[in-house]
Amino acid sequence: GAAFFAYKKGQADQQTAYNAVADPLGVQTYGTELVFAMNATTGNKYPGKSSTKAAISGFGRIGRNVLRCWHGRSPKPFDIVAINAGSMSAEQAAHLLKYDSVLGTFDADVQYGDDWISVDGKKLKLLSTRDPAQAPWKELGVEVVIEGTGAFNSLEGSSKHLTAGAKKVVITAPGKNCPTYVCGVNEDKYNPATDNVVSNASCTTNGMAGVCKVLDEKFGVQYGTMTTTHSYTGDQMILDGRHSDLRRARAGAVNIVPTSTGAAKAVALVLPSLKGKLNGIALRVPTPNVSIVDLVVKTDKKTTKEEVNAALKAAADGPLKGVLGYTELPLVSSDFRGTDVSATVDGQLSMVMGEDMVKVVMWYDNEWGYSQRVVDLTAVVAGKL
Repeated sequence: GAAFFAYKKGQADQQTAYNAVADPLGVQTYGTELVFAMNATTGNKYPGKSSTKAAISGFGRIGRNVLRCWHGRSPKPFDIVAINAGSMSAEQAAHLLKYDSVLGTFDADVQYGDDWISVDGKKLKLLSTRDPAQAPWKELGVEVVIEGTGAFNSLEGSSKHLTAGAKKVVITAPGKNCPTYVCGVNEDKYNPATDNVVSNASCTTNGMAGVCKVLDEKFGVQYGTMTTTHSYTGDQMILDGRHSDLRRARAGAVNIVPTSTGAAKAVALVLPSLKGKLNGIALRVPTPNVSIVDLVVKTDKKTTKEEVNAALKAAADGPLKGVLGYTELPLVSSDFRGTDVSATVDGQLSMVMGEDMVKVVMWYDNEWGYSQRVVDLTAVVAGKL
């Protein structure tokens, strides 16, 4: 559960209260009190099955974030026994897990050998398999593979893990020709009898979907657009260079780079009622982590800013607790680094124009928050094996 620190407004103003907490994540305002809700994962909401053996294939940004998120869970929702790190050596894998420019130094003992790394004494087999069909999943007893290479984001590609002996695959990206699930929105529709390869969608779809669900259920969404101001990612260039997207060919650290995003349209994969109603773009900016979505929708019902915020806050406190956060403090992107939720609504920035045009702005740690949902969805899959 969350740890709370409350300050009466008569005793401390917002700035004093803000400064009193070193890591004010998921900050919320309740009536006459300022309440700081520190990081609270979805905990036992997705208990999984600790005996289910799992592996991570791909040890880049998301793969390493997922391992850290999983390590922080107690009890463990499944048992990670292997990592397919491709061409990465054991020394490189251990070093990049331990030391991270965004996450900071991992508070765990990380060791390595010829074909393994260990985290606090837990030994993980290290593989260098390029073809998933050749991975030793059957030999290792691996039942669920977390596919994070970015190279097999389809039913056809990820099914190679099934050929190698795994029973289920969770893709850590938008998937092609496979079901998509977003925890807190539609994971209850997961069907273990037919869903052998599933997608966890994108970080932005995870961030938006919960808010879209609330807005559609409470007010009815006719149509809308979104802009995500998104941290640069590993597929962008340090200096101008070759890229299939000519905008992303430009130096990521010195430009605002407009580019496409399928995140808004993909919301319809988990909320079919919104099919054809949402679209958007991304602006990649020179920050390494934490992004922000600006969502504008036209609603069926007339409403107010206060009603919209009340609905979103009620969802964050209730059915979407642990997945959606809510704050009314004047925070900036770095304040949301390391937040476990998929997104945090910034209530100060909500707007309603003409009684039916609604703007909602939400912050999200596009690596850590997303990786927490990867662990959650894998727990859902593991728990139903």
